Amino acid sequence: MQTVHDKSFKTYGRVLHLDLKEFLQVLRARPVTAAGTVAYEPSLASLEQLPLFRTLQEEVYGGLPIELGHCSGFNDRLNALEYHRSSEVDIAATDLILMLGRQQDIDYEHLTYDTAKVEMFMVPAGTAVELFATTLHFAPCGVGGREFRQGVALPRDTNLPLNKVPVRQGENACLFARNKWLLAHPDSGLDRDGAWLGLRGRNLKLEER
Repeated sequence: MQTVHDKSFKTYGRVLHLDLKEFLQVLRARPVTAAGTVAYEPSLASLEQLPLFRTLQEEVYGGLPIELGHCSGFNDRLNALEYHRSSEVDIAATDLILMLGRQQDIDYEHLTYDTAKVEMFMVPAGTAVELFATTLHFAPCGVGGREFRQGVALPRDTNLPLNKVPVRQGENACLFARNKWLLAHPDSGLDRDGAWLGLRGRNLKLEER
């Protein structure tokens, strides 16, 4: 298993050196997510009141308005890949695994991506990483079937519902939410929510790689 401290991760992002102690205490104190589910909240007041929020907004995002929330739960499959027009900062409160790809490898003629190109990286608990805007990602996987907990920072309003849904042609077909382009696997069931089924190949499961 590769880790975010390996040179190979530089294709996808970088490790950030931040004071995470208070943030980790707050996130770890939250109730356990229901078994078999993944919860995502883009903005949490309890996290955005912390000094870390100001550091992320003023330094990592260069003064842009941002949101700080979390993604937590139980997952062992790829299911989908998304990207933004901006970096995403992920903060691991538990050991977790990210399945990552490159936006450059999307076949934009057919709006598809081959899951064989996905790489997996372990993010040790207490580690913050910046995923570059061109990095494909989705919900993390827990280690050993345990719950994962991850802080997520993005420009403000990312992942909220679209104000206006454009004509679904070209890249617009996978525009799923604000600042969120999503390619889902046919086995994920996300098409019921309007997701574009653009992943080709296996719906990778953690134990398969």
